[in-house]
This record gives sequence, structure tokens and C-alpha cells, in this order.
Amino acid sequence: MKYTMEDLAFLKNGRAQQHKSSEPVTGKVCVVSGATSGVGLEAVKQLAKGGAKLVFVGRSQQKLDQIKAQLERDYATSADLVVADFARLADVRRAAEEINARYDVIDILINSAGIHSTKRLLSEDGNELVFQVNHLAPFLFTILLLDRVKRSVQGRIIQVNSEGHRFGGLKMSDLDWKSRFYVGLRAYGASKTAQLMTVIKLADQLKDTNVTINAMHPGGVRTNIGSNNGWLYRAWLHGVIWHFLKDPVISGESLYYLAAAPELSRSTGKYFNLTIDEKPMPHALDETVREQIWVKSHELVGLEL
Repeated sequence: MKYTMEDLAFLKNGRAQQHKSSEPVTGKVCVVSGATSGVGLEAVKQLAKGGAKLVFVGRSQQKLDQIKAQLERDYATSADLVVADFARLADVRRAAEEINARYDVIDILINSAGIHSTKRLLSEDGNELVFQVNHLAPFLFTILLLDRVKRSVQGRIIQVNSEGHRFGGLKMSDLDWKSRFYVGLRAYGASKTAQLMTVIKLADQLKDTNVTINAMHPGGVRTNIGSNNGWLYRAWLHGVIWHFLKDPVISGESLYYLAAAPELSRSTGKYFNLTIDEKPMPHALDETVREQIWVKSHELVGLEL
């Protein structure tokens, strides 16, 4: 594969001075999935500091309770908790139903739940697990909450994506890797490519509304992603790679900028490397595959077009 200078811009964008915003989000309803660690946790901290009304989603009631107590202590705010595991689409539907029942309007939706696996696993729904957690589940969650976001004066949706989309791997005839040798990085890339494609598609469908949707790479930061893998992977991650990664606070600050900055009120269908607008890899911009994955994603999560 040949790379152009534009394709390699991510190398400097990640090191560039990032934008920040001090614009308050006082009283805005902000729903954050994957909120109990890493990027999602830093996002809820920044949003709490900005005065948001938080609704955060995670797998563990215990961790959610701990984060709620921390936010109440540090930022004198309260948060609504929803337990859901994105490895189960039934959980995603139930979580969306709970939130829709509690709130008439959602101002900001951030999906940050994600996993990386070194071996092929299937979810209870029969989908390749990384593809489901990283793409199908947040896709379903977004669509189910979309009516509430449309009621906001200026709704914003942010899908935490990744430079990992550069690994490719998306093959419409083999989304579950049944016919191919499973490569963790490629499977991760497939999930992020699919997510990025549906962000662009949904942005186009929402162009005449007051809702924006963008994708964002959270930077090379220390998170728990991949901790579900074996001891050898974990040893490599924490013993070697960990030392080259940054504090995830930069991810939280960048997500806050994307969620709050007035100058981004009409920016949609974009891919941001932290806060820098960046062009995705060409394979992620393939219009034919984009239409196919849009239809297939609806089918796999049980939604009608």
C-alpha cells in the first residue's frame, strides 16, 4: 500500500498543539458510554467540571457507583447511572430504553466503549466480538437515542474511533472472520473502519437537522483496552508500550472541545485526530462499501432502514 503525505499527516497531528475549550456545558444532558475507565472516564470528568448533567453507561455497577461518588466529591455534581454491556445487544436496547424514558432531550452523546482482542471471539448475538463492541453496539445505541438528540438546540454525537482504522480488515463477505485467519489489529481496524463509514453516512442524513456527528481518535494514551487478552499481551502492553503512551487526560480535554466548542457547531461527518481535522485513509472513504456496511449494520442489530 502506498501512502501519500496526506495519509501520513496523523504522525504530526497527534503531536500538534491541541485545541481546548472553556465553553460551559451547564445543564446539558451528556450521555457517555464506556465511562468507568480510560477515555470515557476522562470525558465525564471534564464534562462534570463544565457543569453537565451526566448519564454514564458501563458494565459494572460497582465501578459506576465509585465514579459517581468521585464526581460528587470532586465536582459537586450528580450523575445518572445505567448498567449495560456492549457485548450484548439486548443490554444496549435496554439501556437506550431507560435513557429515553428518563430524558426528553439529549444534548451530547459520546460513545467510548471499546475492546481489542488477539483471538477471534463471538458475542452472544453471534457477531465477532470486537466488531460488535466497537461498531455495532454504539451504532445501535446512537440510532435508538437519536430522536432525543434531535430535540436538542444543537445536539452533538461523538464516536471515539481510532487511527487503528488504518489497519483495514473490513471485508463485507466475512465480517465475522470465519473464512480468514484472525489478526487482532486487522479485526480492530475493521470495526473502526465500519464505525467511521457509518458516521459519514449518518452525518449526511442529518445535514438538514441541528445534530452533528463526528469521529475522533483519542490519541496514544494509557487505557485498559486489551486487558481482556492473555498475560503475554498484557505484559507487552504494560511493560513496553505503556511507557510510550500519554495520560488519557488529553483525550478528555479533546472530547470536551469537540462537545462544547461553539466553532464546531456545524462541523459534521469529520474525523478528528484528538482535535485536529484529519482525512481518513482512502479505504474508509469508499462510497460503495459505505452503503453496504450501512445496510448490513442495520440488519445485524435488528433495525429497519
